[in-house]
Parts: sequence; structure tokens; C-alpha cells
Amino acid sequence: MNLAPMRYKDYVWPHNPETYTISFKRQVAVAKVPFGRYGMQDLGMSYRVMEGEGVFAGKGAYDEFKKLASVFYQGESGLLIHPVWQASQAYFVLLELAQQPLENYVRYRFAFWETSPLDTSLIRVSGGSGNAGTGTKTASSYYTVKRGDTLWGIANTYGVTLTALLNVNPQIKNPNRIAVGERVTLP
Repeated sequence: MNLAPMRYKDYVWPHNPETYTISFKRQVAVAKVPFGRYGMQDLGMSYRVMEGEGVFAGKGAYDEFKKLASVFYQGESGLLIHPVWQASQAYFVLLELAQQPLENYVRYRFAFWETSPLDTSLIRVSGGSGNAGTGTKTASSYYTVKRGDTLWGIANTYGVTLTALLNVNPQIKNPNRIAVGERVTLP
């Protein structure tokens, strides 16, 4: 089977990594209630971790590793397109050499923390008109709350602070209480 190359931001792997794993974690809050029992609340999925190992081999292998390292140094999240997993926004959180690098052979390890899979059906754009590329944002985006969502999780998914999210949503009086189907404006 011929897989598409893995991509992150503007970097395209010349050869897909040899191994990778994807880990999921669900956050659950536990509170003790009377009579020795416990109440649990599902806080939803937290970030996913994709990590693995790869090799650059042949002429210019170390130069290719340096290109990948320059993408790592950029910081901020970016679009991660994986050959078999769905595309997502992710942070490039780990890049390390797995051995002494050689001019024509570099073994490396990497890790990405995915903020969320991309699901454009969750974002609605409404109102405003303007010229693309002028640097002004005239349209507003919003997210429709689903079961298990938290305001903190929504802020984390879209890369904004909870404070910024609350500032553009004055209708939310208690950030710990949002209802399924409620529309949350994104800054």
C-alpha cells in the first residue's frame, strides 16, 4: 500500500516515519459523596499524543533533519496531516536524535500533541463581508456545544485563553455551566 506523505505546517516528510503510536486520554473528575461513595464527571477527551521514530538516509540526511528542526523551533500549533490518521491541529512538542547523527543517516524521535481532529462542520461563519487578505476579521465564528464539552476544552481546542473566550461571550455567567446546543462565539 502506498501511503501519502506525512506533513506538518509546510514541511513534508520525504519518507514516512518507521513507527508511530497514537494515545488517547479521557479526563474524569472524581468527588467523594456521603456514605463512602464517589461521583464521577466526564470532562471529555484531552489532547492526543502521536509519537514515533523515523530515519533520514542517503545524501543530505542531516540537512533534512535540520529542516525538520527548523519547523520544530517555529512553535505554535499547526496542521498535522498523518498518512493514516485524520488531520488535526497539533503542537510539535518533541524532536530528538536517537543516535549520533551522520551526514547520510539520522535516526530521530518525535511527538505531537493534537489539540483536536479537524471537523469543519463544528465551525459556522456568519455575518460581515470584507476583502480577503486585508488583515481585518469581519466574520464571526462560533462553536456549538456538544455533550461532554467544557469551556476550558473549547478554548484549548481553538488555541485561545479561557479569559478571551469569556470576554466575547458575556452571556456565559458561570464558565463551569454550558448547555448542549449552546452557541459559543470564538474570538
